[in-house]
Amino acid sequence: MKRIDQIGCPRCGREDARGICYDCERWEQSNVYAGVLEKNVAVYAYNEFAKEIVAKWKYRGDFILIRAFAEAVQTTYHQHYRDVGADVAVIPLSEQRLLERGFNQSDAIIQMLGFDSHDFFTRRESEKQSKRGRRERMEAGNPFELVRGVTGPVVLVDDIYTTGMTVRHLAMLLKEAGCPAVYSFTLFR
Repeated sequence: MKRIDQIGCPRCGREDARGICYDCERWEQSNVYAGVLEKNVAVYAYNEFAKEIVAKWKYRGDFILIRAFAEAVQTTYHQHYRDVGADVAVIPLSEQRLLERGFNQSDAIIQMLGFDSHDFFTRRESEKQSKRGRRERMEAGNPFELVRGVTGPVVLVDDIYTTGMTVRHLAMLLKEAGCPAVYSFTLFR
């Protein structure tokens, strides 16, 4: 596993960028998503080895693999978010996906951090984001709905930051409801 020790892009946590990356520049030019996400911090680079680990953990039911990430996840989270004072929010799965997988990967990471997760959202669609291409993800409607009020900062916790669409969908809902700051924390970037 390749830890991200040197953050290249301070917005998304991409390792191979120098300053704000092209993708984050485009997000900040969007009329809808500009300014909704403060930053993403990721623990590991999503390389070929990481893809194998994720496949075993998330799709083949080897849940115990998450324990291998514990120390790095806890250290990275506390380095970046210890003083933020935020609620930690779970990314909802569809009922079908939860039944197939048997666990919510976002909630598993939150439990590993030792926090109680906050259910701010529900999911309206069941189609997997991972089955969509970048363009399809960007053009898709928001599959989430905010189901409770929010007053303080929030950290969204997920397993993988790929395009950033999922966290921006959720961040937009939180910001529209008056959330002062939204961050995200992911296992992989």
